[in-house]
Amino acid sequence: MRNSLLMMGIVMALAAPRISSAGSKNVNTGQTVDSGSFHVYVNGRRIATETFRILQGAQTSTATSELKVDDGANQASQTSELQFYANGDLRRYQWRELSPGKDRTVVEPSEQFLIEHLVPTLPQKPQDVPFMLPVSTAILDDYFFAHRELLAWRFLAQNCRSSSGQVECKLGKSEFGTLIPRQHTSMVVSVEFTGKEKIKLRGAERELNRVNLRGDGVDWALWLDDQYKLVRILIAAENTEVLRE
Repeated sequence: MRNSLLMMGIVMALAAPRISSAGSKNVNTGQTVDSGSFHVYVNGRRIATETFRILQGAQTSTATSELKVDDGANQASQTSELQFYANGDLRRYQWRELSPGKDRTVVEPSEQFLIEHLVPTLPQKPQDVPFMLPVSTAILDDYFFAHRELLAWRFLAQNCRSSSGQVECKLGKSEFGTLIPRQHTSMVVSVEFTGKEKIKLRGAERELNRVNLRGDGVDWALWLDDQYKLVRILIAAENTEVLRE
């Protein structure tokens, strides 16, 4: 994969030693390292759009997303905010449903493990769901494709090193523990770089970096450009395609 120091900044930061953010009041500040939108197509028909922004701060980084779904029969809107330390450890994750309901989920460390706080729409009662998972667990929530880009960056951080202004990568296959808050479940996924691949996007041929993401019932193909930005996702079993706009 070609060198791109601009995007590699946050990638290499994910492999850096942890910096405590205790006492930090404003984590939603920093440099924007990626932003944009992903359009979701099922059977060739657009059904959803995720608008996202990823900020890299001195102590923590933050990824925010807003998802709007309209499949012709149902409409929904929800947001997410993922805060993580420099080495990728979770600081806090929050998911909010804006419509049709008002559910809310928060995941945060509890001692050395994770706890999920469920705040459903009234009259249902809140509840806590503990997970015996380390704080290094990656959040991979439903429908938020920016989380997949962050996982790809963590994969690169584990397998790339910077030396004399150059980035050298030895890419193979790595495994990551993940938590899917909306499903209240966890799984181990594998991430594997398979090389450069030429594909057609909107009628034009592009050479992109392909990464396969696999787990229990998960078989996704991801394509990233030379700035390590996620461009396309294909979920063949579900006839689903996600494209950066």
